[in-house]
Amino acid sequence: MRKVTFGCANSLDNYIAREDGSFDWIMHCEEANQIMKDFWSRIDTMIMGRKTWEVAQQYAPKSKKKLPHGDLKTYVFSRTLKPGTHDGFTFLDSDPGEFVGELKQRQGKDIVIMSGGSLARPLLEAEVIDEVGFNIHPIILGSGVPLFYKMDRQIDLERIDVQPFENGCVYVLYRVKK
Repeated sequence: MRKVTFGCANSLDNYIAREDGSFDWIMHCEEANQIMKDFWSRIDTMIMGRKTWEVAQQYAPKSKKKLPHGDLKTYVFSRTLKPGTHDGFTFLDSDPGEFVGELKQRQGKDIVIMSGGSLARPLLEAEVIDEVGFNIHPIILGSGVPLFYKMDRQIDLERIDVQPFENGCVYVLYRVKK
């Protein structure tokens, strides 16, 4: 069965972006780049929320706006965009937990969730996320887009890895206990 990982960069107070959606506070470093390089080699499918997709489209080079990340199959969940395949992206308005559960059963490499907490919540509650990984930044934003939203139940995790970076960030990876 394919593994599903949810992860992102977050502030110490658990925001993934400023209130305006910007993420200029993210501290890039070679240590994080190496972790991401290794991670992306095991992935062939990306799941995104509409808001994350829109931000990615704003920052994507013009040559990549109509093509997803290389050979990745990319699915975007939205309650406002029309379902279907457009410019290499498949837009869905179905139940994300059911869809990802079915996707895990198909042949392929692992799956990454590139989204905020509004999509992570139903996926965690549906028990289809296997790992969560975060690059925690040494900054307190005070407000912004929250990493997680209220959930119906507690999600228990088991630490797999933790790595401090020279720039003060800390990478943590957890396995979701089933």
